[in-house]
Amino acid sequence: MSTQQKVIQRQRVRRTYRVRNSVRRQERPRLSVFRTSKHFYCQIIDDSRGSTLASASTVESEARTGDAKTGNCDAAIAVGKLLASRALAAGVKKVALDRGRFRYHGRIAAMANAAREAGLEF
Repeated sequence: MSTQQKVIQRQRVRRTYRVRNSVRRQERPRLSVFRTSKHFYCQIIDDSRGSTLASASTVESEARTGDAKTGNCDAAIAVGKLLASRALAAGVKKVALDRGRFRYHGRIAAMANAAREAGLEF
């Protein structure tokens, strides 16, 4: 790993912890988001108990629609709707968005808006 790659990795880790620590101060479960170029993952975590309350991702067949791609905004919208329905079934209505090291745009924003429309409150 080159020096520049180490610096970038260190910045990513710091950014992740900075966002996560600000979200953990709230007394709500956090909606943690992770994305790769091919897939999109979300889970609602209760930090006080250290357990996952609901999760959804494009790896699951329920979030896919036919042969559609799994790394785009349409897939993120499907994951957001699926996660919101699972969270409401588990009794979770209010969450705090933990975007991790990712900016709030594109797939992250699409997932968040779909989850809001499906009934979750941020």
